[in-house]
Amino acid sequence: LLLLMAQSNAECNTIGCCATISACGKGGQWAKALLLACLMLQSAVELDAVTMNAAISSCGKVGEWEQAFGLIGVMEDDKVECNKSTFSAAITACEKANQWEKALQVVSMLARRNVELGTVAFNAGISACEKSGEWERALLLFREMDKGYIEFDTITFNAAISACEKGGEWDSALRLFGVLA
Repeated sequence: LLLLMAQSNAECNTIGCCATISACGKGGQWAKALLLACLMLQSAVELDAVTMNAAISSCGKVGEWEQAFGLIGVMEDDKVECNKSTFSAAITACEKANQWEKALQVVSMLARRNVELGTVAFNAGISACEKSGEWERALLLFREMDKGYIEFDTITFNAAISACEKGGEWDSALRLFGVLA
């Protein structure tokens, strides 16, 4: 893309690169999204949080959590502000790769930094725990959401109830279902 734009004398900018990275992510082409982000680093095109979040999200969709974390490191090195979307995408990458420990590390790190996580990030963390059979940790995240006044949604309840089911915790599942009903 950058080469084609240069050959046609078109200006390569952050908006065009971000849209292309996002398209690659939606098409499951995380490696191409990552390559474009790397090319942006080598060129004069400014990196911003939206563009980097799109690249992290493309990695997250296929569970490439190590690549997602690497991009967060790039953001920090280049003084690009990481935000709630950045970390939600990283937690999602951990969830897709069944890396519940890494997902919880991100949640803990953000709590120490006083970064407020939203429903999406907590849902990804609960799902990561659920997929790994860590029902107790899933319920801890559920309680953290409640303490932090973070809104629950259907995904929250389904993931937490499923975690209880996989752990043989029918009474906990019934209690969650009672809250939902």
